[in-house]
Amino acid sequence: MSLAACAALVQRADPERFRATMVAPVPARRILFPLYAFNIEVSRAPWVTEEPMIAEMRLQWWRDALEEIKQGGPVRKHEVVDAVAAILDADGAALLDSLIAARRWDIYKDAFEDAAHLDDYINATSGHLMWTAARLLGDTAEQTVRDFAYGVGIANWFRAIPALEERGRKPLVDGSREGVQELAQKAQSNRAAASAARKTVSKAASAALIAGYNAKPTLAHVAKEPNAVVQAGLEPGPLQDRLRFMNVSLRGWWV
Repeated sequence: MSLAACAALVQRADPERFRATMVAPVPARRILFPLYAFNIEVSRAPWVTEEPMIAEMRLQWWRDALEEIKQGGPVRKHEVVDAVAAILDADGAALLDSLIAARRWDIYKDAFEDAAHLDDYINATSGHLMWTAARLLGDTAEQTVRDFAYGVGIANWFRAIPALEERGRKPLVDGSREGVQELAQKAQSNRAAASAARKTVSKAASAALIAGYNAKPTLAHVAKEPNAVVQAGLEPGPLQDRLRFMNVSLRGWWV
């Protein structure tokens, strides 16, 4: 039942990852649904309260759960924890702990210190999740997955900017037209490097990358029109989303 609960949570809260997981082989779903459900629980923890201390406690609860998984002993009872404990190894638990640590930025209203700080955040939140999933699914080159994950992470970050700014956050180090365009181009470059190295990702591991199917058009849009990040105009329409997903799911994540 914990796996079913994870799938239901992903379906409600993260429809793009749900869609991508449903086209994956059944054994892959047993890995992807728990990881994506965990990501939902962690990513929303800082936003359910205005009290920083309570948000910190919520994140710490998940860090403690990962420590229990890492130690290999009994773990606390929770549907998502049960499912994650069944598939995660110590290395994965350590990486996901770093993902949670990065999410502490979401609690406060401080800006990123510099471009490297933003990169660290993206590499932890998007990169650690995608690399953990890919590694558990099959043989693959870490750098290829992380390059792709960076592009996906920046694309998703651009889409989130209007909501983040509405809640008082400062999501961009350089919010000028040139600064946004440069960030989009950097993400495009990383994604292109991953595409060129696609043969280093096994078919099994590639199931972890399908969820990034909207990154390419999003980055292209921002590179052409940087002001789109503050206009809430980056969400794909239903038909556009469906066609893009069909193309990627049939041809491959690198398309």
